[in-house]
Amino acid sequence: MTDSQTTPPLEPTPGTDPRLAQNPVLDAGTYTGIREPRGEGRLALDGQWHQISPRYVVSQLVQNLVFIAVVAVAAGVLSAIIGEPWVWIPAGVVILITLITLAVLPRQARAIGYMLRHDDIVFRKGILWQRMIAVPYGRMQLVDITHGPLDRAFGVSQLKMVTAAATTGVQIPGLAQPAAEALRDTLIEVAETRRTGL
Repeated sequence: MTDSQTTPPLEPTPGTDPRLAQNPVLDAGTYTGIREPRGEGRLALDGQWHQISPRYVVSQLVQNLVFIAVVAVAAGVLSAIIGEPWVWIPAGVVILITLITLAVLPRQARAIGYMLRHDDIVFRKGILWQRMIAVPYGRMQLVDITHGPLDRAFGVSQLKMVTAAATTGVQIPGLAQPAAEALRDTLIEVAETRRTGL
């Protein structure tokens, strides 16, 4: 379910960077209602989660169906050339794994989110095995937007943040193009001020 209505930007609270106030572009046409852990050991964060576009699921679905078609054609051609049907066994395993991945993809996409906090951006993903990464603004060295041909066709992009430590780099997939550009500009501006100590 998408949220086609945009909400007005929130007024920044005292002591909060005004550039990190809610930007309606970040939530335009995205999933709503990210699932929060309910256990006592959950990590309570002070901010609002932003999610990705449902068009990411469609883009991934098309890309994976193309991959399945290529694997099936390659297995068929190879089987016809060598005259052995066993070629379909590894091809069938690859196709089955891809189909299982596609079955859980919509739920995985709903679990992806990011939160802009005062000192860092927090990225989360995962259903059973959840992963949260906090990247301090002052440690960002590069913010990059990438998108392949099918991603461009569906209007989604991937935003990549690179830091000095390679293990803390973050890739946020499935952002709508305007949201990716707005997030990139905000992160670059805030990261510059954090590095210079302004």
